Amino acid sequence: MNTKLILAIITVAIVWGTTFLTTKIAVETIPAWFVASLRQSLAALILLPILLFRKELQWIGWKNFKIQITLASLMLIGANGLTTLAQETLNSSLSSLLTALSPVMIYIISLIIGVQKYQFKSLVGIFLGLLGVGIIFSDGLEDLANPQYLKGIIILFTGITSWSLGTVYTKKVKPESNNILLNLFYQFSFAGLVQMGIAFAKVPNPNFENWSLNGILGIAYLGIFGSVITFFSYHYILTKLLPTRASMLSYVNTLIAIFLGWL
Repeated sequence: MNTKLILAIITVAIVWGTTFLTTKIAVETIPAWFVASLRQSLAALILLPILLFRKELQWIGWKNFKIQITLASLMLIGANGLTTLAQETLNSSLSSLLTALSPVMIYIISLIIGVQKYQFKSLVGIFLGLLGVGIIFSDGLEDLANPQYLKGIIILFTGITSWSLGTVYTKKVKPESNNILLNLFYQFSFAGLVQMGIAFAKVPNPNFENWSLNGILGIAYLGIFGSVITFFSYHYILTKLLPTRASMLSYVNTLIAIFLGWL
């Protein structure tokens, strides 16, 4: 395992674990779809000068464009957007705990699509990780029966499904461009625009004066670290590892998120 891959794994494991609490802080005063939209828009704006400086900003072709739009729809608009929306009603610990289901879903989808062959050790590893997270934070499982959380749980589960499909799709397709930053620029730009449309459709008057400084700083953190740095790392990981192995990082994300939620 090379150094670059190790750094990418560490980045995804730690940073995405912190984004649950950061998102929860942001949505306390800022409508969820605005948080999601501004996060992705900021990420696109950060990548723009980088691509210009490296002289890599270019049209990626219709075939690859369709691939990036599909990925943006699944992983950013669907998964990230719905996860952000769910945190308006769920606490960060419960949200992260539920996302620990993603390795199971990714494994099943990978088998169905043919991205991965059945391996007993992979199945055991997934369920042991899920069981371990469930045992460690068994007290939080009681929240699953709380009717006040039902809507948020359904929204989040939909987001997890979208994330799982996007992860497997990333491994399945072969885009014409292998430039991860360029591909992400198209994804972030598309997602930011679509989510902004949804945001204004849902909340025509967002009351900008009520947005807290912590919420705005949270969006900045999510855009820089949660999107640009970590999505780049995750897509790089998927070029080296099977989707199921990459998805197991969500167990670490969950541990970090719940620990931060306790503080």
